Amino acid sequence: MNEKPSSHQARLLGHRDFRLLLTGAAAAQTGSQVTLVALPLVAVMVLDATPFQVGLLTAAETAAFLLVGLPAGAWLDRMRKLPVLIRADVVRCLAVGSIPPAAAFGVLTMPQLYVVALVTGVATVFFDVAHQSFLPAVLPREQLVGGNGALETVRSSAQIAGPGLGGGLVQLLGAPLAIVADACGYLASALLLVRIKAEEPRPEPAPGRSLRAEVGEGVRFVLGHPLLRAIATATATSNLFSAVLTAVQTVFWVRVLDLSPGAIGVLLSVSAVGGLAGALCAGQLARWIGQARLIWVSTVVTAPFALLWPLSGSGAGVVLFGLASGVVLFGAVAYNVAQVSFRQSVCPPELLGRMNATMRFLVWGTLPIGALVGGLVADQAGPRTALWLCAAGFLLVPLPLLLSPLRRMRELPGPDRTGGQASGSDAAEDVAEGATKDVTKGATDEESAVSPSAP
Repeated sequence: MNEKPSSHQARLLGHRDFRLLLTGAAAAQTGSQVTLVALPLVAVMVLDATPFQVGLLTAAETAAFLLVGLPAGAWLDRMRKLPVLIRADVVRCLAVGSIPPAAAFGVLTMPQLYVVALVTGVATVFFDVAHQSFLPAVLPREQLVGGNGALETVRSSAQIAGPGLGGGLVQLLGAPLAIVADACGYLASALLLVRIKAEEPRPEPAPGRSLRAEVGEGVRFVLGHPLLRAIATATATSNLFSAVLTAVQTVFWVRVLDLSPGAIGVLLSVSAVGGLAGALCAGQLARWIGQARLIWVSTVVTAPFALLWPLSGSGAGVVLFGLASGVVLFGAVAYNVAQVSFRQSVCPPELLGRMNATMRFLVWGTLPIGALVGGLVADQAGPRTALWLCAAGFLLVPLPLLLSPLRRMRELPGPDRTGGQASGSDAAEDVAEGATKDVTKGATDEESAVSPSAP
């Protein structure tokens, strides 16, 4: 008999190290959501940036996934993850903390914003890859779906509280000073992570292995696995067009819909309710329809709502934008809980960093491209045209999943069925074979989907 969700939550919250990890994530995510509102408003309202400059700023925030995304995983597989998390938080705190004093002395410029965005982006690459690879060291494999769900709940809660807080702070203090909240969030996260006591052995160095060979091993594992390959393609497509949205939405709100900073914060907070609902419902949905089905159903049902973005207008028409964002975010969070838990469970521990880095490179590497495209289209044809491009792109997201074995599965395969630990390209071949064998069985399997084997 399956445990009730409340008993899963009690076990997770009773875990001291996971509580610290979760609280640190809450602090950092809340601060980041404040900056989500404040940073583009600094560019648009303080520095009078053009749509292309805002797109370039968004691209700078995510360019690090293309620049250091792949080697980051290989480097992280050679070191303990917790110290990396702490250092990344400190770097991000110092970078964003440089904006308020520069604005106060009247020396803030767009180039400084680009540099801050790039530095925080590099630190975020290392933080995110290390964070997903560190969670299996904190929680046992059977609690990974619950742990990822809790982290997504925190992230979604921050997406609700943070923008509203950010909009209010921008109206009260101005956009540059509001960014202080982000610096404080990163500092609080670092102080909480320092207290984690989980035993994390230093990875054994592989004699004679080059960085290039180790990076290649992670790439072969992901691209050689049919399910990971489909997930990477769908997520990369989603992120490409999400970046188009991020690059143009602030310009659209301020210059087309004439929204105030406070109204923008409220709009983002209301939209984020969908993400919180997705995090809270993901585990139960996985139990009802299966973890494999949840991955593709979540995109098929919610992606069409993106068509409401370009249809939104001023006044009551703003509701359409919020509704679209809420529904699409519900699907994205449910999808992420299911697919990240699968990635953590299917990958051998010694490849976790490289697998996560490869996935991040493939799926986040489209973000700067989408941001630049969004900025260019908005500059030449207007923000609403860029939103139509974004909506059309979202309709393509489910296709790689529907064309993969996922469409015929209920549950996802675990790691090497023999009980051994495969690694490198052999691991990819073994798991891919297991995935093919499980297609028929997965269609009728009635076991709970919340049973990962390994963020």
